[in-house]
Amino acid sequence: MKKTFAEEKRVNVKTKWDYSDLANSYLQRPDYSVNAIDAMLDIAGIADGQVVCDVGAGVAHLTLMLASKKLLITAVEPNDNMRNLGRERTRDFSNIQWIEGTGENTGQPSKHFDLVTFGSSFNVCHRQHALKETARILKENGWFACIWNHRQLEDVVQNEIEIIIKEHVPAYKYGSRREDQRRTIETSNLFTSVIHLNSQVIHEQTVQECVEAWRSHATLSQQAAGKFNDVVNAIEKYLFNLSIKTIKVPYFTNIWMAKLK
Repeated sequence: MKKTFAEEKRVNVKTKWDYSDLANSYLQRPDYSVNAIDAMLDIAGIADGQVVCDVGAGVAHLTLMLASKKLLITAVEPNDNMRNLGRERTRDFSNIQWIEGTGENTGQPSKHFDLVTFGSSFNVCHRQHALKETARILKENGWFACIWNHRQLEDVVQNEIEIIIKEHVPAYKYGSRREDQRRTIETSNLFTSVIHLNSQVIHEQTVQECVEAWRSHATLSQQAAGKFNDVVNAIEKYLFNLSIKTIKVPYFTNIWMAKLK
């Protein structure tokens, strides 16, 4: 096993979002659009050897994409199970270090990073506190970016899944993860004009992998509470009744990015 470019650090902080029981299922979540990630790096002028902090790195979906660009990555993740899986998936990369931390408290030095990314994690932070922490650890003219994959709910299959969810959890909401992030970023008064990037990505997987991915859905898990397994089981029944082996799930990778003032 290759050693990372620095030893793992711990700052002993946690978040109210507990992914301990969801970590393995999270491996079935889709990667982000390559075109969107490449466009983000191009706009920010991020090239070989520059330093990136990937906050809420989870099981390394975004971390792996960034590391493949020969960037020096500090992957910050508060959940032990997620961080351990992420470290295992990236064990062959010498340009990644894993640390325990949150978006509000990364434990990283000031004015150190060229880019700070939040891959599907900005919504589980106190966003204004996370933006202040991001501004602290960014170099002059450094960049912030928050990224999500949003399922295309207009798709026939995905629309039916939405109906199933609402049948079990009538008040279900996606929260801030589907919001336009411009106003939140601009309100901080820490960054320049926000740039929005959007690119489609199709994630093909077996039906069972798709069901397993639903078991990683923390937003649904929190709101469904004791009904979570019932919801996932209903989604599983619907998908298997389609009598298909694989399913193509359409997503849009959405990125909001801005340069430090």
